[in-house]
Amino acid sequence: MIITLKDGSKKEYAEAKSIIDIASDISEGLARVACAGEVDGEVADLRTVIDRDCELNILTFDSEGGKGAFRHTTSHIMAQAIKRLYPDVKLAIGPSVADGFYYDIDSETPITADDLGKIEAEMKKIVKESQPITRFTKPRAEAIQYFKEKQEPYKVELIEDLPEDAEISFYQQGEFVDLCAGPHLMTTKPVKAFKLTSIAGAYWRGSEKNKMLTRIYGTSYTKKADLEEYITRLEEAKKRDHRKLGKELGLFMMREEGPGFPFFLPKGMVLKNTLLDYWREIHNKAGYVEISSPIMLSRHLWETSGHWDHYKENMYTTVIDETDFAIKPMNCPGGILVYQSEPRSYRDLPLRMGELGLVHRHEKSGQLHGLMRVRCFTQDDAHIFMMPEQIRDEIKGVAKLIDEVYQLFGFKYHVELSTRPEDSMGSDEDWEMATDALRGALDDLGLNYVVNEGDGAFYGPKIDFHLEDSIGRTWQCGTIQLDFQLPLRFNCEYIGADGEKHRPIMIHRVAFGSIERFIGILIEHFAGAFPTWLAPVQVKVLPISEKYMDYADKVLAQLKEAGIRAETDTRAEKIGYKIREARLQKIPYMLVVGAKEEEEGKVSVRSRFLGDEGAKDLPEFIQALKEEIRTRENRKVEVEEASK
Repeated sequence: MIITLKDGSKKEYAEAKSIIDIASDISEGLARVACAGEVDGEVADLRTVIDRDCELNILTFDSEGGKGAFRHTTSHIMAQAIKRLYPDVKLAIGPSVADGFYYDIDSETPITADDLGKIEAEMKKIVKESQPITRFTKPRAEAIQYFKEKQEPYKVELIEDLPEDAEISFYQQGEFVDLCAGPHLMTTKPVKAFKLTSIAGAYWRGSEKNKMLTRIYGTSYTKKADLEEYITRLEEAKKRDHRKLGKELGLFMMREEGPGFPFFLPKGMVLKNTLLDYWREIHNKAGYVEISSPIMLSRHLWETSGHWDHYKENMYTTVIDETDFAIKPMNCPGGILVYQSEPRSYRDLPLRMGELGLVHRHEKSGQLHGLMRVRCFTQDDAHIFMMPEQIRDEIKGVAKLIDEVYQLFGFKYHVELSTRPEDSMGSDEDWEMATDALRGALDDLGLNYVVNEGDGAFYGPKIDFHLEDSIGRTWQCGTIQLDFQLPLRFNCEYIGADGEKHRPIMIHRVAFGSIERFIGILIEHFAGAFPTWLAPVQVKVLPISEKYMDYADKVLAQLKEAGIRAETDTRAEKIGYKIREARLQKIPYMLVVGAKEEEEGKVSVRSRFLGDEGAKDLPEFIQALKEEIRTRENRKVEVEEASK
């Protein structure tokens, strides 16, 4: 058999070999750091025996598949430690996840955050024992009986739900045996840098009808230095938590009376409206028209769009005049009705319709998370109707607009192109044309991208933008999706140059995604210290004492006259206290006024950026500040300062 490696080189073997044996044949050093394999694009366990020609990639911790196997192994080490310390615990599932792993357990004895240190200590013993990890299988009936005898009801349920012909595989390390599909490392020895990070509640199988289990989260790395860097980043993320800063800065609140429905406070509304003003400005320049569709529409519309059949459990519904209605979870059907409101010609295309539509989607209570996961949000949708030959240019236009948005806020990003899935609709010709148009647009723009084969929507291929914030976390926000199906379902048409009726192609796209979620991301990205143009309060006037309140009022009046968002701290507090308070509120500029400033008609400027900037003429300061706001300059703030 011939094995083709990632670099294109080939290995030929006369007999079947396991992935770990092939890794050893390539290099003993590679075998030592191997975590898993990838056979013809599918992640496989190191113990997997290859007996045919294939493409093989040896996965180390530097790859996502390698990290997954490494951290999955760590979750088993944690489960083994828990069973040693708490023998009566029942085990559920323990997968690897982004940045780490977790294990769900059912324990009669409450396990709290105070117990994590004890569990970690036992995990260290297991790692030090360098236990070999072996894989074996059992027939279905034997596997069920095995876990019944072990009194592991969750494992029994998992096996019973597997297909009759499924292979039931187990992994064993020392005395610990677990039901698992893998992959895993060869031994427990390499897992030396790990940390258990938190405990949460989680319903078995994600259903509120089932028992609440204890979920223990953790992470692991191959090097202690990498683990320490991650923990530092985690601590920084806690300081930047948008829920904490949102409350401290008076931006938004959540109430029990409306779980998942955010309340924006006055300063939060300034922030939100400033973002929306920017959105309208760039869309107007890019040739979009703005529409607004009703928040509630009849069942008939949602049946035509397909949402009633495929998304009804996430929709809020009601009955009006004996007719079923639904509060919209998406804006697209309303946009289509606007398109159909008058006859369309090829001369009208492309037609770019933007909508800042408030949508509602039912989310489980356990999944709600500040502004990041809510039940109602403003989606900055746009729907572009076009002819096939216009796809490439329209995609480029959307990508440039999204790039402009992310560049403004200082986000780096990467792009993914998702192609036709197995359950897709439409002809091969349509899919090929659309995918080539997306790929061509990305190539024309010189954007690097990763192809996700088979990960597109059922109605068309898509491009996703994953932005990276200031502490290295990624967020999927912008997306561009091509759709052949909705124009077909709604019988959308335009009259072509040939005088005949034709079907338009539709683009769904967002730049911010959810405005609420994007605000949450911005709060954490900037640690609440927004650029001056976006800050709810741009200037705080700080009189040294009540004697200078009249002068402070005059300064405030001139600032407001210039369109600058400003406030005066009128409290009878010392100036040092006022400065500290303004810094805690992340105010970009503080203007200290006293006898000298009043006499000279100046202000003493302190900023988040340079500290004490000295005395300046007020008109000079106002002019410079207006220019900073007009250009939306993003003056840099030291991370340490922003996080305070």
